[in-house]
Amino acid sequence: MSPFGATIFGCEGLRLSAGERAFFRNARPFGFILFARNIETADQVRALCAELRSCVDHHAPILIDQEGGRVQRFRAPLATEFVPPLEEVERAGANASRAMYLRGRIIAHELHGMGVDANCAPMLDVARDGTHPFLKNRCYGTDPEEISSIGRAMADGLSDGGVLPVMKHMPGHGRAVVDSHFDLPTVTAAEAELAADFAPFKALNDLPMGMTAHLVYTAFDNRPATTSPKMMQLIREHIGFDGLVMTDDISMKALTAPLAEKSAASIAAGCDVVLHCNGDLAEMREVAQACGLMTVAAQARAEAALAARKTPDTVDIEALTAELKTF
Repeated sequence: MSPFGATIFGCEGLRLSAGERAFFRNARPFGFILFARNIETADQVRALCAELRSCVDHHAPILIDQEGGRVQRFRAPLATEFVPPLEEVERAGANASRAMYLRGRIIAHELHGMGVDANCAPMLDVARDGTHPFLKNRCYGTDPEEISSIGRAMADGLSDGGVLPVMKHMPGHGRAVVDSHFDLPTVTAAEAELAADFAPFKALNDLPMGMTAHLVYTAFDNRPATTSPKMMQLIREHIGFDGLVMTDDISMKALTAPLAEKSAASIAAGCDVVLHCNGDLAEMREVAQACGLMTVAAQARAEAALAARKTPDTVDIEALTAELKTF
């Protein structure tokens, strides 16, 4: 298989422009990601997914953020409206892992039916008293062991429904007290304290894909994790993750360097693929030029991730939905 571009791109609208089609054919991104601006009807989404994949010579993964709650791109009537994950977990109590498995399996059923086959979940960040509100109710709890169990259940639900899980935000975003969409969080906790933040990612280090966190851990480096070789080494060696590492959205304001510079720095640090979400074609050209093609090691991880996609099992979605409502 020819090397993929070391990128995952969004697109501007409901269908591709001629310029986007030509660009994607040339850049050969590993995958694509959808947002609310790309969603109108189920048939339109299926057509867009087919159009995106027709631009590359592999069955490209198409990603989305469908956590449920505040962060879900598909809304009713196209998809189930869920409460925030932390609320679901608290409501289910001792049945939290089962509830989140059901949630993942229902989400996968809805996504797969529209052509989307990767979801940026589970979110394994450990919630704390000071966790910024942009993140806190998206978390699964405050106990690393429980988060690991619940995260595994969510990942299994997605995978059983034919959707690749993407765990985030490696190696842990829960200590962030500012929103990384706008500012760079800096975590000053000692290395020993951070073991709890890393634990859920270590427990799920066999998942096929993971996303980085845009924040600084001063115990290890003064650079954001996404562009830090030291943090990438921690992810590979301490956490033990050998799957495909993708950045969080490279256009987020937590990373202040010029777009091409921070894209190239992410690849140089050890990320396999750079995620660019806003659909701006001029920006995507910059990112593609800076990232180039995947390395041999990144290509192997990418191919392994694609091979991890399952044919959905047969389930009674109405029965699963009814069970989830009992918690």
